[in-house]
Amino acid sequence: MALDVFAPWDDPNAKPLIQFQNVTKRFGDFTAIDDLTVDIFEKEFFALLGPSGCGKTTMMRMLAGFETPTEGQILLAGEDIGPVPPNKRAVNMMFQSYALFPHLSIWENIAFGLRRDKMPKDQIGERVEEMLRLTRLEKFARRKPHQISGGQRQRVALARSLAKAPKLLLLDEPLGALDKKLRQETQFELMDIQETTGTTFVIVTHDQEEAMTVASRVAVMDHGKIIQVSTPDVIYEAPNSTYVADFIGDVNLLSGKADPQGDKLHMHWAEGQPAVVGSPLEGAIKGQDVHYAIRPEKVSISAEKPENAANAIQGEVHDIAYLGNISTYHVQLPGGQIIKAQSANNRRISRRAFTWEDKVWLSWTDTAGVFLER
Repeated sequence: MALDVFAPWDDPNAKPLIQFQNVTKRFGDFTAIDDLTVDIFEKEFFALLGPSGCGKTTMMRMLAGFETPTEGQILLAGEDIGPVPPNKRAVNMMFQSYALFPHLSIWENIAFGLRRDKMPKDQIGERVEEMLRLTRLEKFARRKPHQISGGQRQRVALARSLAKAPKLLLLDEPLGALDKKLRQETQFELMDIQETTGTTFVIVTHDQEEAMTVASRVAVMDHGKIIQVSTPDVIYEAPNSTYVADFIGDVNLLSGKADPQGDKLHMHWAEGQPAVVGSPLEGAIKGQDVHYAIRPEKVSISAEKPENAANAIQGEVHDIAYLGNISTYHVQLPGGQIIKAQSANNRRISRRAFTWEDKVWLSWTDTAGVFLER
């Protein structure tokens, strides 16, 4: 039996939980969000990814009700939430600083919002216990925030945000304060909790690895616009622009002139170098400017010229980055360009195949990279 794949964005009948409709937000002369339209679906883990100042936090603050759109509207479950004050929205926000009450126990921190909402006492107890179980904090219930670790405080903030069963939970750089290893562990915990509760999560991050790990879809932003919104694998393997290709992961970017030949596109890009050959770009015409993006792990490195490779160029090893599991070779071509090739270090003790100033061949298949218009 085939498993149902979660992809409501591909279902024309699915109704989005959140709809940004031609939303613009200006602060004086500065446009933070520029005519933005995007749908986010129920039970989605949606990531807003981009550099500082790209508008991702402004989008989140508008969802929370701390900012109102200058133009356009934001719908939550079909209702325009513009006039709804923050405390009346079915939305909760978890801040980077966690904002826990230092004088209250973990149990009381989680119960705080429920008490303020006048939830019956017996129900508060049940709900807090449920949240403690969900975030695996039962044995810390009586401690104060300063008596637990950063990762545990992060889970308390999450438990408190989820206690009121919001339709939507906003997470603003929630793992920024954690060290790398704990951050990776917590990413998987977040995914499990999101799946268990079925709450829609929208996370703001500038950490591409985090977005790629947790999200069902990623929106890559720049200057108040969404440049591409898609699943992590599509964003990585089929970016729609050099901006997205360059923002996510490591990439080699070459530019040149298009030369369509049959079912392949050739790109002339450097004097004395063979044309790059790849899958065609729709509508590309001879002589137009095009770009080519290829990930370093798709580039093979060898001492001899490989036979029958669609693309093969010779250069000299200029630099080597050893990262434990992989080595990245920076290979300089005769024209001065650098191309990165990666190889996995799958044997514990093996003599490094290439060293500085070695002459090497780089090669890749005709489907390994992608041609881009912009």
